[in-house]
Amino acid sequence: MAQVTEPMAARTRRRSRTTGWSLTRRGQRLAALAFLLIVGWAMLVQGNAWLANRSIAATVPQGENILRLAVSGLRGELARYERLPDLMARSPVLTRALDPDVTQADIAAANLYLRHVTQLMGLSDAYVMTPDGTTVAASNFDQDLSFVGENFEYRPYFRDALAGMPARFFALGTTSGKRGYYFGAVVRDRGRILGVLALKVDVDAIEDSWRAAEYEMIVTDSEGIVFLASRRDWQFRSLNPLTPQARARVAATRRYDDEPLTVLPLRPTGTVGAHQTLRLDLPGAHREFVAVSEAMPEAGWTVQVLLDTAPARRQALTAAVAGLLVIGAALAGLMAWMQRRARLRERLSIQAEAQAQLEGRVATRTAELAQLNARLEAEVAERRATEAELRRTQRHLVQSAKLAALGQMSAALSHELNQPLGAVRNFAANALTYIDRGRVPEARDNVSRILSLTDRMTEIGRTLRNFARKPNAQLSEVDLHDVLRDALEVIAWRIGKREVDLQVDLPPGPLIVRAGPVRFQQVIVNLLSNALDALEGQPDATIRVSAQSASDHIVLSVEDNGPGIAEGLEDRIFDPFFSTKGVGSGLGLGLSISFNIIKDFGGELRLVRQPRGACFRIHLPRIGEPA
Repeated sequence: MAQVTEPMAARTRRRSRTTGWSLTRRGQRLAALAFLLIVGWAMLVQGNAWLANRSIAATVPQGENILRLAVSGLRGELARYERLPDLMARSPVLTRALDPDVTQADIAAANLYLRHVTQLMGLSDAYVMTPDGTTVAASNFDQDLSFVGENFEYRPYFRDALAGMPARFFALGTTSGKRGYYFGAVVRDRGRILGVLALKVDVDAIEDSWRAAEYEMIVTDSEGIVFLASRRDWQFRSLNPLTPQARARVAATRRYDDEPLTVLPLRPTGTVGAHQTLRLDLPGAHREFVAVSEAMPEAGWTVQVLLDTAPARRQALTAAVAGLLVIGAALAGLMAWMQRRARLRERLSIQAEAQAQLEGRVATRTAELAQLNARLEAEVAERRATEAELRRTQRHLVQSAKLAALGQMSAALSHELNQPLGAVRNFAANALTYIDRGRVPEARDNVSRILSLTDRMTEIGRTLRNFARKPNAQLSEVDLHDVLRDALEVIAWRIGKREVDLQVDLPPGPLIVRAGPVRFQQVIVNLLSNALDALEGQPDATIRVSAQSASDHIVLSVEDNGPGIAEGLEDRIFDPFFSTKGVGSGLGLGLSISFNIIKDFGGELRLVRQPRGACFRIHLPRIGEPA
């Protein structure tokens, strides 16, 4: 029994030693596995953080390129309309609409003109205001939310335009409820401020182009309020809590009307290089961005491109896991290099393919960026060429204006002296005939008339200032009978050559008006000459001159039974150098000069539409009979 018990004890001791050794090796393996897991986890965390920062930093150049394109687009959109307000403010249509003696026809013409320019240039709205801020004409005059009658004196672009400063402002429309960028320009007439022209540019199209992108875009004002954003729920929210002073400044200009201007929960979390990282905390959404910003001092804006860091972090995590797997695969390969050699090759092949795809994507993105840079350079070159062409055009316009002014002055002088010269020639011929026949008194009378007409031509030369004149200069009380008699005397030589039935119907008694007698005769001679030209070849030619007298005004009518004025020419008939006659039959200055002369007298020259022929009426205020 003793011999049997001893081997059993030995086996028990060996088993216990084997078990202990096995437990020791298992513990070592578990410890080594735990150590590897800890090292792997630390490498994964540190590697992921390092790779994430590298990936986020790699997206910054892309964001800077996007930002440059966005800022260039905004500046180009604003520059497109920068000079339009000053050009439109010079339009006579707007000047007449802001004149104190404006008529409904002038207001209607201004409304149609503003609507036409708005549709042509792609503007949102256009309107003109009096110096107190009241809108008198607008492009949306026929819409429910018309600006006509609204007062916008509180808008900065209105006050800046009146002060002679550049008028630019971005705001939410208080009437239309639409956002827009406003341009303002003062409307002047001979140095006198009549009002302000405002143009509104719609920015929705710019904002819509941002929504399909893989990044977020916001534009803030000087108070840090978001007014342009790629997400609609970010609009009219501030990046920081607004102070009472800031809210008071915004309310004074009604920039955002009644919007609550809540805070957008974007808080800084760190930096990537020189750029700040922001975290957005919204219900059900937590996002992190790296912000790339640029200021637009000319508009008082700050443009920011917010690049989402989630794709970069996912890419970094993927790269870190892949790196850890590569290390594990390398360790596994060292342990079983012979058995897993084929798998290792396959994995290396997959990695090489993935690297090739990555390099291809990088090359494609680089080519796209190169194309964008080339396009920007082409746009810059085109803009420079456009500016050079604009300067050349301006120089040509200045030269053309000089030549036009010289031609207008000489043509006006020639036109106004033709009629008296014709009468002088007629009286001179009659005087020779009277002298030959021994009728000295009649010849003396003709010579006296020639002297009178010579004095009249001298007066015409002194008073020919129809385009640069002083209103109410050298006016006196004249009788309409005397003016018409002298005018018929000047034009008699033309009437005597034609079979024209001249009918004069003036009421008895003095018809006293305040005017310049020579210039008033000039107007009547111009109207009679135009009537004679219109009756050329008419078998039953008739000219009727009549007057109607009221207590406060006198209306003188000159009408004929000729072909009349064609449809659609009523608005242009009084423009300088516009004529319905054939080439060589006139310069188109008579009616323009007559219109300005009557306007100097405080009256109005009108074209009245009738079934046959043309009728021009002169309205002048009547004054009491001279003492």
